Amino acid sequence: MIKIEGFDKARLLLARWAPFKSFPLPPELKEKIRNVFGEELSAEEVVERIIADVRDEGDRALFHYASKLDGVELDSLEVSHGEIATAYENVDVELASALKLAAQRISNFHLSCKRRTEASFLEAGLGQQIHPLDRVGIYVPGGTAAYPSTVLMTAIPARVAGVREIIMTTPVRKDGMIPVSTLVAADIAQVDRIFKVGGAQAIASLAFGTESVPRVDKVCGPGNIFVVLAKKAVYGVVAIDGLQGPSEVIIVADETANPALCAADLLAQAEHDPLASAVLITTSPELAERVDREISIQLTKLERQAIAVSALEARGMLVVIANIDEAVELVNLYAPEHLSLMLHDASSVIQKIRSAGCIFVGSSSPVVLGDYIAGPSHVLPTEGSARFSSPLGVNDFLKVTSLVSLDEAMMQELAPAAITMARAEGLDAHARAMEMRLKREYGKVDKT
Repeated sequence: MIKIEGFDKARLLLARWAPFKSFPLPPELKEKIRNVFGEELSAEEVVERIIADVRDEGDRALFHYASKLDGVELDSLEVSHGEIATAYENVDVELASALKLAAQRISNFHLSCKRRTEASFLEAGLGQQIHPLDRVGIYVPGGTAAYPSTVLMTAIPARVAGVREIIMTTPVRKDGMIPVSTLVAADIAQVDRIFKVGGAQAIASLAFGTESVPRVDKVCGPGNIFVVLAKKAVYGVVAIDGLQGPSEVIIVADETANPALCAADLLAQAEHDPLASAVLITTSPELAERVDREISIQLTKLERQAIAVSALEARGMLVVIANIDEAVELVNLYAPEHLSLMLHDASSVIQKIRSAGCIFVGSSSPVVLGDYIAGPSHVLPTEGSARFSSPLGVNDFLKVTSLVSLDEAMMQELAPAAITMARAEGLDAHARAMEMRLKREYGKVDKT
């Protein structure tokens, strides 16, 4: 991990100067791209090619890329009811119980959020109507691993918001199947239809629709670089929740923090991805040293040790600053996905945090609980986007329609100002539309 002393040095390193998604493709992935497409392409070019193919060829392109990219020959794209029933027969009972508990907590949290959402209203001729989206697509990463928690964290807020139909896409394993835990989670979350499609082609199918996959109003969920670039490319054709990148955590700690727990929480995020970021900011040089030693000890016990080491070497930091106010400024500058406050008086700091995806207060509220079962969605803004965006929630699945229903008297009162503004902008028809109402000239129109 990089060791940094002083606010100024830390500020330079946490300012996120690097361009968005400027991550090079590994050699083995470049070779796969050459084999599939017959030439060397950038990640952006690969995504453009896939989106165009899915848009133009529909299901045929989905079957093609399942074969070429995933190495599987599929007979059908949609998961059957029988496959879901079989999943229940084979899922670990303890895991199914944990998923149901998590689903209940996630649902309860988002129901509370929905009750606090502004309702439709009409006052003095002005108001708004709020409606849920008709159809939403959720993307769940998979292939080499299973992420049933992501199913719950994306589908349940949509269901609570009142979305009429939830469509899920997820990659299959080499045997052409979706992990049973993912299917069970989808059933618990009341996903309506599930498709065996992964990568950029999944995003394209949801955005444009194919013979099998219905077109949706919004695409949500995290994924790899190709998924993120695909979401970016189809934005405007369809809404997206955001562009989620590798996992991030900042721990702000003082001398009262437990170094073993700080180390464990940093490693928990570092094991996600070689591109993950794990940062400790502390006022205590002694704590920084003890956390560093703890990381070395705990690393030896991890199954995903190589991934965690890569992340810590590239984007791990131990930052020592003078006071908590400096720590707060660094947090707001970096705008982390996860922020953990391991402080004696964390409550005095919470209100000062303006930019963070989710704040975890104290050692009893670790990020891991937020990843799985606490309640708020773990789909959070990354790459500094917490400066201007929010965690996935019910509001992401609601749309607002403004209402204007003025009476004659109010129209007469407002019309002169509207006419003046229209004339100033050179929009003659706008002005005449109001003048006709003031002069009641519309009554003289020949209706024959």
